[in-house]
Amino acid sequence: MRRNSAAHRERAALVGLFGADRWEAERSLDELAGLAGAAGAAVVLRVLQERAKPDPATFVGSGKIAQLAVSCDEVGADLVIFNNELTPAQLRHVEAALDRKTLDRTQLILDIFARRARTREGQWQVELAQLRYLLPRLVGAGAALSRLGGGIGTRGPGETKLETDRRRIRQRIGAVARAIDQVRSRRSQLRDRRHRAAVPTVALVGYTNAGKTTLFNALTGQQADASNAMFVTLDPLVRRVRLPDNRELLVSDTVGFIDRLPHTLVAAFRATLEEVKGADLLLHVVDASSPEVGRQMKAVTRVLVEVEAADVPVLEVFNKCDLVSADELGRLERAHPDAVFISAIRADRFESHQELIDTMASRLALDTKRVTLVFNSHDPDDQARIARLYRHARVLQHVLTEDRVQIEADVPRRLLERLVEAPVHAEVPR
Repeated sequence: MRRNSAAHRERAALVGLFGADRWEAERSLDELAGLAGAAGAAVVLRVLQERAKPDPATFVGSGKIAQLAVSCDEVGADLVIFNNELTPAQLRHVEAALDRKTLDRTQLILDIFARRARTREGQWQVELAQLRYLLPRLVGAGAALSRLGGGIGTRGPGETKLETDRRRIRQRIGAVARAIDQVRSRRSQLRDRRHRAAVPTVALVGYTNAGKTTLFNALTGQQADASNAMFVTLDPLVRRVRLPDNRELLVSDTVGFIDRLPHTLVAAFRATLEEVKGADLLLHVVDASSPEVGRQMKAVTRVLVEVEAADVPVLEVFNKCDLVSADELGRLERAHPDAVFISAIRADRFESHQELIDTMASRLALDTKRVTLVFNSHDPDDQARIARLYRHARVLQHVLTEDRVQIEADVPRRLLERLVEAPVHAEVPR
């Protein structure tokens, strides 16, 4: 059997089941191959087994597992990745039968997250997800560990925790969970502060690799790491955006979703995903060029339900439209008449994102009403109101006469009641 070493790229065999829909199973295995590539593996074997339901002991059945062991020897596979979450018993039986490292889909995604995590918060969240996944699978883990020698499935804090007892692991889970709760509390305070400042928040959500970070950079002028790879963004980025007409909003980039996103990850990243729940508007970024548009959109919707963000208003933004034929683009536009269609990376064809900005402003009630306000220039309260007006409205005219200040401004309707609090004011029809 080919043994793992740091000198070569791990060679992976992929295994999946299908019932009546072989095409769907093939599609799912393609996605698993993408995940394996993101983790650094080279796929050398793909196996699909037709079964109505998984075998309780070996997932694919004893005969098929014996054939799989032979095939892995022939192609020199270092590890086997199953396209489902295996039970602890299945994992032990399969690893014993194959005599090589065995992962399931959840472990693979956890490994990618461990590889991508850069900040302390992200590392804590990945560690918590790993430990919660690994705790019920500790029986028999010692023998498996002796064969691993590093590589995919052993990144992050999980590999060292496996050699400790359950009590110490539970203690570590408690400590990491408390640290994340502190982060969660700080995020909640920041959201409350933003709410008091009346600055609306827009959160980008979508399937992994839909182009959220590229759009985030286009909207904010930032240079966040964007890549044609899965799960590049783990830590939320929040940036203030001032629109050309002086209106302000906050835009946040979030972790990408995927079909069957592990529950342990959703739970561990709840502090991060609460940015989604607390947003005023979600931009659901969709890869218009993907042949799996419908399935990916449904997967995102399921995660939004799971993180209790289903009631947040959503604007669908179909990205990568420069890669779509005119016929397909027309079909998408007819099917999603309220959506916005853009190419975040190709401004030469889609000249600007003005339609997106205008639609966001409308959905956030940033559309304005023109008013004329009169303030006492010596009153501290009025001075504070003037400063607030400059932060949140578009000031058209500022006239100072002795102790009075007259300001004409376009005020966002959502803030009209709050900003128009001066003791003397007159509205001018727009």
